[in-house]
Amino acid sequence: MSTSPVQPTLSFDPLDPSAQDAVRALAAAAAERDGVAPLSEQPLLRLGTDADWLTHVVARGEDGAVVGYLQVDRGGVDASAELVVHPDHRRRGAGSVLLRTAERDARLPMFSGAPGQRGKPLRVWAHGDLPAARAFAAAHGYAVARELLVLARPLGPDDAARDLPDLPGLALRTFRPGDDDEAWVRVNAAAFADHPEQGRLTVDDLHDRQREPWFDADGFFLVVPDGEGSGEPLGFLWTKVEPGPDGAQQDGEIYAVGVSPDAQGRGLGRALTAVGLRHLARVGCDRAVLYVDGDNAAALATYASAGFERAAVDVQYARAAGA
Repeated sequence: MSTSPVQPTLSFDPLDPSAQDAVRALAAAAAERDGVAPLSEQPLLRLGTDADWLTHVVARGEDGAVVGYLQVDRGGVDASAELVVHPDHRRRGAGSVLLRTAERDARLPMFSGAPGQRGKPLRVWAHGDLPAARAFAAAHGYAVARELLVLARPLGPDDAARDLPDLPGLALRTFRPGDDDEAWVRVNAAAFADHPEQGRLTVDDLHDRQREPWFDADGFFLVVPDGEGSGEPLGFLWTKVEPGPDGAQQDGEIYAVGVSPDAQGRGLGRALTAVGLRHLARVGCDRAVLYVDGDNAAALATYASAGFERAAVDVQYARAAGA
């Protein structure tokens, strides 16, 4: 296939359902070729979102087919971008065009002049930190700014048979959709106040996830004061199990573990992780996985003590100093 530069046609309108499907198909083609999904969960959930802090860019080839996609999220301290180019259209300039577009959008948003929406530093995700992504980043003057580690451990009968941890003065119960939504958003925001993505989740974000086929309230646990079944949660453990073929080995994810600042120092993070492992083993998962920032020493120590080891890494790149 020719690798001659081809200037793609860019469109910046909110994505209609057919464009959303085309982007999902593009992402699936890239995942099949690369062995890792090019877009994380949040951008995929936001394909239909029209907001002044979010920019969608679709790149089309000469025949009108979607050959690339970019999403820029300016809702945090930094602008965060994720982009993907179809495997059959790489090394022809589309990735560079999308990256330059992201850089311009971070500096001067195309659709919003709202306060706080201008002049943000740009960070770009590379899932799996593949050699091609590292070379692309280096060629454009970008260096690693953040590592998101993927940790994993096998699950077995001993995990399924373990007792629930003792939580003196506290009670463990499952999440009640509709009743617990706003309370969960509050404790999540408090637990992840310094996290650039997790701490920003809203009730609408929660509802988006509740509509996903993997959502199961029985795998979503809250810790509340004992005797106060409707009391404000002090911590939570959320698991995620994607539907898979019957009989196939199955990963289960420790999707999120959060502890309110008011309840930290009581060992809740470790106890909740044990709850998650027990649940995932009981629903038939063979391996537990989770994501954690590479500089979160406390969380890494907790997960190491639970038997987790590094399995993969996602990397966020930023413009290198002086580049």
